[in-house]
Amino acid sequence: MLELVKYIAQSLVEQPEEVKVTQTEGEKSVIIELSVARDDMGKVIGKQGRIAKALRTVVKAASSKSKKRYVVEIVEHD
Repeated sequence: MLELVKYIAQSLVEQPEEVKVTQTEGEKSVIIELSVARDDMGKVIGKQGRIAKALRTVVKAASSKSKKRYVVEIVEHD
C-alpha cells in the first residue's frame, strides 16, 4: 500500500524526491502518513480536497480485501 501512495504522490508533485510515506499499524487500522514539500502541498490536496479524497478512495478500494482499515493522512514536512 505504501508503494501505491508513494507512486501516486510522486506523479502529482514537482519535487518527487521530497515525497515520504510512513506507516503506523494498529490493531484494526493502518495509518499512512504522506509528506511532501511545502510547495507541493496544494497539488496533493487539490481544489476543495478533491485529489486527497480521490487518493483516499483508491487506497480504500485497494485495501478492500484486507481486514484492516487504511487511513491516509497528509502531513507537513518537518
